[in-house]
This record gives sequence, C-alpha cells and structure tokens, in this order.
Amino acid sequence: MGTLFAIIQSLKNRILVFLGMAKSIKHLLKKGFNFQVTGSLWIECEGERFLGPGKVELLERIADTGSINKAAKQMGMSYKKAWEMIKVLNTQTAKPVVIKQTGGERGGGSTVTEEAWELIKYHRLLRDRFTTFLKKETNRLRT
Repeated sequence: MGTLFAIIQSLKNRILVFLGMAKSIKHLLKKGFNFQVTGSLWIECEGERFLGPGKVELLERIADTGSINKAAKQMGMSYKKAWEMIKVLNTQTAKPVVIKQTGGERGGGSTVTEEAWELIKYHRLLRDRFTTFLKKETNRLRT
C-alpha cells in the first residue's frame, strides 16, 4: 500500500509541475549561493541545428571578408566544415544565403545574400528576447 501511495504522490507532483503550480523553486535553494538561469539558443530543422550563434558568426565573417576560407580561418575551423555549414543552410532555405563565385579577375569569393541578413537580424532579435527571459528567470530565483 505504501508503494502505491508513493506512486500516486509522485504522479500528483508531476501533474502539478506540468500545470504550472511550481512557480518558484527559490524556497528549495540554499542562501548564499549565486544561482543563474542559462541556456543556449538555436533553431532546428528536422532534428538538426539549422541556425545558431556559430552559423550567424560564419555568415557575418563571410560578409566581412568576402571569403568562406578567410571566415573559416578567423573562426579556427576548416574550409570544409565552413562549406558544409553553408551548404546545409543553402539547402534548407528557399533562396541561397551565400553565393560562391569562382575565378575571375579577383579570384572568386563569396557573397552573403539579403536572405542571410534577414536570418542574422532575426537571430539577433531572438537572442535578445531569450536573454531577457533568462535574466527574468534568474531574478525570480534571487528575489
């Protein structure tokens, strides 16, 4: 009978948490410690990372340098890894986010499209909202 009671109590607690009854855990935390809510943010597609801080940085560096290779070197990654990241982005977007140009007088290069800038801007705004959320939740732990 005791085991059945424990199972029912556990289920009740889980349901209360699920329904939002656990609004704070502050009373569970020891005073004198600095708790902080943190997290990472990215957008997924088909269970794989689509867009996050790394890809945004890569797009920005390609825009600055005009080169996937130079951007990759600045980030300490191989050209192959950077090109794979761009290929995946280009495959998953309606229009390409980076266009490679081969040869020519200047030896080729890469151009970041308007669509890439829209993704960058969206991710920045999303990160701002996410950071605000993290700060709010951290404050709820402390006050």
